[in-house]
Amino acid sequence: MKKFLLFTLLLFFGSVVLVNGQKAKWDDFYNTDRIQDISLRFKQSNWKDVLDSLKLNGEEMLIGSIRIGVKEYKNVGIRYRGSKSFKYGGERNSFQIKLNQIDKEQNHQGFKKIMLSNALRDPSMVREVLGFEIARKYMNAPKANYARLTVNGEFRGVFVNIEYVDDQFLESRFGSPDNTFFKCSRPDDDQKDGEGCKKKVSGTLVYEDDASCYMNNYEIKSEDGWDDLIGLTKALDGDIKKLGGVMDVDQVLWMHAFNNVLVNLNSYAGDYSENYYLYQDGHGRFVPVVRDMNLCFGSYKNVKFKGSSLSLKELQELDPFLHEDNNSKPLISKLLKDPYYRKVYVSHVKTILNDNFLEGQYEKRAKELQRLIANDLIRDKFRYYDHNQFLSSMTTTIGKRSKIPGISELMASRTKFLKKHAEVRGFAPEIGEVNFLGREKLSNKTVKSFVLNAQVEKHAKKVRVYYRFSSDDLFKVTYMKDDGNNQDGKAGDKLFGVEIAPEGDSDMIHYYIVAENAVGISNYPNDYMFKPLTVTLEELNK
Repeated sequence: MKKFLLFTLLLFFGSVVLVNGQKAKWDDFYNTDRIQDISLRFKQSNWKDVLDSLKLNGEEMLIGSIRIGVKEYKNVGIRYRGSKSFKYGGERNSFQIKLNQIDKEQNHQGFKKIMLSNALRDPSMVREVLGFEIARKYMNAPKANYARLTVNGEFRGVFVNIEYVDDQFLESRFGSPDNTFFKCSRPDDDQKDGEGCKKKVSGTLVYEDDASCYMNNYEIKSEDGWDDLIGLTKALDGDIKKLGGVMDVDQVLWMHAFNNVLVNLNSYAGDYSENYYLYQDGHGRFVPVVRDMNLCFGSYKNVKFKGSSLSLKELQELDPFLHEDNNSKPLISKLLKDPYYRKVYVSHVKTILNDNFLEGQYEKRAKELQRLIANDLIRDKFRYYDHNQFLSSMTTTIGKRSKIPGISELMASRTKFLKKHAEVRGFAPEIGEVNFLGREKLSNKTVKSFVLNAQVEKHAKKVRVYYRFSSDDLFKVTYMKDDGNNQDGKAGDKLFGVEIAPEGDSDMIHYYIVAENAVGISNYPNDYMFKPLTVTLEELNK
C-alpha cells in the first residue's frame, strides 16, 4: 500500500522534488539528493595503464562507452583529469568524459562532458557538493552531486559529479558561450616567468606592461580576448570607481566573501590566486565563476605571505579582510579600500553567515549528504579514508601530515569569531515595508509611472533602488529620498520614496533596494542577484 501511494504521488507531482528548498526534477543529472549510477566500459583490459600513459603524454582520450542509469552512450572519450590530484598507477584518479568525442551532438540531458572528482583530501566527502551548493545561492557556480562509478564491471567507488564550465554552462548562465573566456590557475611548476614579467603572478589580475606576460598565468578558453583581459587589469590598476564598466564588481565581492567565510584558500584568497574562471557577459563585464571545491573548509591552508600552513586556530580566526593591504592581490585590496565596496563585502559576509552557519544549517546539510553516501562508501575499497575517519570528519582533524580540519570543528568557531568581529557585527539599516502606489479606489486616473516607497530604519543615510525594464538590461540606479518631496510622506519620517518613469512601451519594472548607513548595507530582497522583485503597471491599475 505504501509503495502504491508513493508511486501515485510521483505520478501526480510529475517526479518533482524539493532540493535545498528549491524545485528540482528527480531525474536531473545534478540533483544533489540523488546518487547517479555511471558505468564505463573499455575494450582494453589494461585500461588503467593506457589512461596513465595518455595523462602523461598529451591530451588524447581513450574511446569507450558509458551507461548513465539505463541510458548507454558509445564512442565517448575518457581520460584522467587533475594535476595535483593525479597519481601514476593510482586506483582513484579523477575522470573527464566527453560524450561528444566522436558524435558531436551526443549528450545526456544537454550535457556533453562529465567530470568525476576523487575528492582528494576530503575525508568528509561533502566539501565539493556542499561548497558548490552554498556558492550557487550567490554566484553562477557549477552544480555537483554524487556518482557510483563502475569500470568494466568493477565498482570503483563514490565520486563527486561536477558540472563542467563549458559552452553549455555559459549558454545556460549567460545566454551565450561565444564571449571572452579565461581560466585562472597556477602555472606549471616548471614554467618560467618571462623576462621583465612580475614573479609568480598566477591569476591575481596584476597589470603587466608586456602583453606576453599574461600567457603564463591565464589559459584562454575562447578564440580571442587577450586585449579584453589586459584592459581589465589596466582598469583594476586605475580608478576603482570605473571598474564596474568592465567587471561585475558585486559578483567579485560575493566570491571574496564566500572564499573567506568558508576558508576556501585554494582560490584567489590563497597563495596562488587560482581556481576561478572569468567570463565576459553580454554587457562587456567580466564575471567570476568559482571552481574546485574539494579543498574548501580549510583543507588547503596557505596564504603565501604567512609562510607555512595556517594552524587550526588561524583558520578559525582568518581575518575577514585578509589581503586588504596586499598590493599583489588587487582584486581584494583595491576593492576593500573603497568605503562603499567594503560595506557591500561585509554585507555579503553577513548574508552567507546568516543563511548557512549561524544556526548550524551547514552541519545539518553536511550530515544529510553523508547519510546519502554512507552505505556505498562502506563497499568503496579504493577510497582514501576509512569509515571511522569519514564518520569523525565533521568534528575531528584527520591526518597527521595534512591535518584536514573537521568541518564543524572549523566552522563552529569561525562563525563565532566572525559574528563578534567589529565590522561584521555593525548594525546595518533595516528595510521594512516596501510598496508601489497604485490607482486610488474609484479613481479614473491611470497610474503611468512607478512610485516606490520603503520604510527604512536604523539611520539610513542613502537608499538606492536598482531597476531595469527587461531581464536583458543592466540595472540602473537612482536614489530614494526622505525629504517630503518624493512621494515619501513627511521629511525625516524614515519613509523613502522615488518615482521612476517607464521607458518606451515597457510595462514591467525589475528592482531591488540597497540601504546604507555609516557602518553597513542592507539589501531587499536578499537574493536580489537572481530574483529581483517585479511589478507591472497593469497590477498597479487594478
